[in-house]
Amino acid sequence: MNQPAPPLLLGISSMATARLLEELSALYHQATGLAVRFESAGGVDVAKRVAAGEAFDLVVLDAERIDQMIQTGRVLADGRVNVANSCAAAAVRAGQHRPDISSRAALIKALLAARSIGYSTGPSGLELLKRFDQWGIADAVRARLVQAAPGVPVGSLIASGKAELGFQQLGELMPVAGIEILGTLPTDAEIVSTFSAAMCTVSRHHHAVQDFLAFLVSPVTSEAKLRYGMAPVPSH
Repeated sequence: MNQPAPPLLLGISSMATARLLEELSALYHQATGLAVRFESAGGVDVAKRVAAGEAFDLVVLDAERIDQMIQTGRVLADGRVNVANSCAAAAVRAGQHRPDISSRAALIKALLAARSIGYSTGPSGLELLKRFDQWGIADAVRARLVQAAPGVPVGSLIASGKAELGFQQLGELMPVAGIEILGTLPTDAEIVSTFSAAMCTVSRHHHAVQDFLAFLVSPVTSEAKLRYGMAPVPSH
């Protein structure tokens, strides 16, 4: 009697974790024979599609959005995991002046001097706007802000000259050609986002999804997370 074919798990994530999840899915398939395929889009679009009930087995987004989805009943709290922490970083166009961002004071000075400032629609971009308010520079920089469209890397704005100074998750800036990364934001101004994974309520493969969620936080995944500019989330 033929055994039933193992399920193909379908996931959706924001662009921030796309490359990481592609590698981890391949690693999981190699270890278990079970296939997981992710689609990636801008975080806003991902949240809308899950809210609309599209047939995904799991979703990976910033922790705050995952919490919201749990509240609305679109994903399950059971098995939810914190996959990785990701720090925001700054970058400029390759060959251009590299401003000092080694302290909050230096970063603010660089922001006030920049002719245009790129930021994302993701969690790091939203947090950056809050920081501008906290630092008292929101009015001074507002006219120079350039927001990347959902799913569009801020690095592309920097490389094309549309943004002189840009900010996004380190892992999203790393693969972009034509830019130079200044580094993550200084300790007294750092922005750290946590990306979480959870099972979608519409999934019919609960055991398989639970196994994959556990794999995403297993020690074997740590090296890949570091290579993609992220870090494992410490367990408490």
